[in-house]
Amino acid sequence: MQRQLEIAAELTARLGGGEGFHHVHWRSQLELALDCFVCERTGRTTVLELGAERALCSGSTSSGFPSHYTAARIAAFDVTSGDDRLALRAVVSFWWAPFTDARTGLRGAAPTLQPWVRLHLAYNCPDEEAKDPHPFTTQTNAIRPTSESCTHCTRPVATSTRAPTIRLMD
Repeated sequence: MQRQLEIAAELTARLGGGEGFHHVHWRSQLELALDCFVCERTGRTTVLELGAERALCSGSTSSGFPSHYTAARIAAFDVTSGDDRLALRAVVSFWWAPFTDARTGLRGAAPTLQPWVRLHLAYNCPDEEAKDPHPFTTQTNAIRPTSESCTHCTRPVATSTRAPTIRLMD
């Protein structure tokens, strides 16, 4: 059956220009813990890329099932920004079927019993000549508040005070 998860996250960052502005932006990739009915393992890290029609499951080398494609995709990716906040709402659509984990004996669930997501961001330092974006991440299991500082000028770039949320949609 097809299921959908909504992922929501918000950071504070100076986005309106001026001193400290680092053009913080969400990147189009996310990593999500899902129970995979293909390799029949629970809590697999699944890598999703906006625009891709399938995702990559981390698999399980211990049970002889390496990383593989799975039926999951980012169905929506909505960014909202203001002068001092950057928010993301993403919807992940995935196929799921009941199974028992081949190694642990746990029953698969949608969402997995311990939901987890890592979201990718980047920024550009206005003081740096090279304009390559500097990547960073935020994830559900980080201790809050957590902040990112510029690797070039050391100014604060973004702060996360609340963990991203994961909600199963009906």
